[in-house]
Amino acid sequence: MGIQEERAELDKALAGQTICTVLAETAERHGDLPAYSDRVDGEWKTLTWADTRTRALETAAGFAALGLEAGDVVALMMPNRSEHILADLGAVHAGGIPTTVYATLAPDQIAFVAADCSAKYAVLDGRDQLDRWEPVLDRLPELRKVIVVEAADCPAGDRYMTWEAFTELGRKELAAAPASVDPRWQAVKPEDTVTLLYTSGTTGDPKGVLITHSMVLHEGAMVKRSSVLPDHPAGVSYLPFAHIADRVLSYYLPVRLASHIHFCPDPAQLTSILPQVRPHSFFGVPRVWEKIMAGIQAVLSAEQDQAKKAAVAAALDAGRAYVQAQEFGNTLTPEITAAFEQADAAVLTPMRAMLGLDRVVQASSAAAPLPVDVARFFAGLGLKIFDAYGMTETTGAITANLADSFKLGTVGRPFAGVELKLAEDGEILVRGSTCTPGYLGRPDATADLIDADGWVHTGDVGRLDEDGFLTIVDRKKELIITAGGENIAPSMIENHLKEHPLIGQALAFGDRRPYVVALITLDGEVAPVWAAAHGIDTTDLAALAENPLVLEEVAKAVEDANTRLARVQQVKKWRLLPAEWTAESEELTPTLKLKRRIVHTKYAAAIEELYGS
Repeated sequence: MGIQEERAELDKALAGQTICTVLAETAERHGDLPAYSDRVDGEWKTLTWADTRTRALETAAGFAALGLEAGDVVALMMPNRSEHILADLGAVHAGGIPTTVYATLAPDQIAFVAADCSAKYAVLDGRDQLDRWEPVLDRLPELRKVIVVEAADCPAGDRYMTWEAFTELGRKELAAAPASVDPRWQAVKPEDTVTLLYTSGTTGDPKGVLITHSMVLHEGAMVKRSSVLPDHPAGVSYLPFAHIADRVLSYYLPVRLASHIHFCPDPAQLTSILPQVRPHSFFGVPRVWEKIMAGIQAVLSAEQDQAKKAAVAAALDAGRAYVQAQEFGNTLTPEITAAFEQADAAVLTPMRAMLGLDRVVQASSAAAPLPVDVARFFAGLGLKIFDAYGMTETTGAITANLADSFKLGTVGRPFAGVELKLAEDGEILVRGSTCTPGYLGRPDATADLIDADGWVHTGDVGRLDEDGFLTIVDRKKELIITAGGENIAPSMIENHLKEHPLIGQALAFGDRRPYVVALITLDGEVAPVWAAAHGIDTTDLAALAENPLVLEEVAKAVEDANTRLARVQQVKKWRLLPAEWTAESEELTPTLKLKRRIVHTKYAAAIEELYGS
């Protein structure tokens, strides 16, 4: 079947559907199944799918009572919790457009986003979110009401309303007129906007990406057709809903599959939540997988029993061989299978169980290319992490490695119905049913994104191999062009550096310079553990960054990375910085991508010293 036929088949299957109609069907067919669970006072509190739809309609009635009109934007700033889903679904069912705002944004950034989309309502979690919004509320004259989930944090005054009072208003409205919101959600069309997501702003002000009902349902259908998940799978939601990945995997797709999603509002608690949930699927951006890997490596390096160390190393080798033999074009032999099964029973399954990943049948990564050494490390555990590629503007993944066709180090092949080609300069161009119609109020940026033939210009440079597997080289605008005219992908250098568990983040620099230098930070969780294991009596990152043993180890990491790089790509000089880079400290976006311009400006003096010394 050709690409056009595949797309037509999906279009026919999804004709006329919206998130509202799919939720109604799921609540009717699987109403008693668990939908969303929150950890409250040490116990899981769960909504069924019937509960979810009832609460969504009540929330819609609440918004209607407050005067929400079709197309009004509702801004959400909450962690991952049931109220976030209910507020979002309520806005959609009332005919509104929800937009989740990254919780790390500063007040001025919030003011820009809220004004850009003319937000009429805001639903905030509590005091931390209020502290970010209150300084700019007077700059948002169109904002009619601020609803606060944590009642104890809700300020007095007509501008504010507690979530409890808001949902009670909706319950009363719906009880008085049970069909009152039906005309609203029934009027929603597939081409209507289901959410507005703002890009994380690595290069200036964020842009509002229009995402329609049709787009998210097509994305869900493509993922579903390609997955190996059981019926009604369990999952963990911990990434922000301002990120397209978790919206698809923990919201839109579960509505279709009647999945059971467990919320982890604090990502720092992920390692304790995973063993409780034992999800069937787990998605992590590369940095999450890197941190899990670093934690495991730290534990393994601290093991004093050499026999245990050798047994684990042999088991990891068997796991890697088993996964490698299943890569596209390779052959899985009975001998490799037998060795893996023995290692899996004795060592690997218990290790995965400790992590809470023993039931995972679909592990995936996206947002940035997963370093191949990270993929091969988890292959040693018997976990195939299927890297995917996409962007907010394509509703998430448009290519992926699949169980029956994968190559580690690539982002797989296009989903059914997706057209993908490379421009003359290697830029990845995409066309399909999950591509955005454009940016809110930005016809200039939309014209730059989508050409006259409907191709989305991703801004990423890629390579396609002879089997159709895509490899991401780097962002087109982030390629380093050295003084000698060589093109270098900085992310490749950075990924090699970050393979050492001590290194948290790295930035390679060398544009129009004679050689490449690097700024490096320590991993805030691993570094203190490493220091203790090596007899260093401090956990302070600034002190560790000056410690001779730490500097020696980082030098080894740079040397190791350089052995795998061409001479022109090698890091000639580097600086270990005294603090971590985080979204809060401004060097990273909320999705943990480097803000290169910010880093270049903030550390300009340090970079110049590396070239001047």
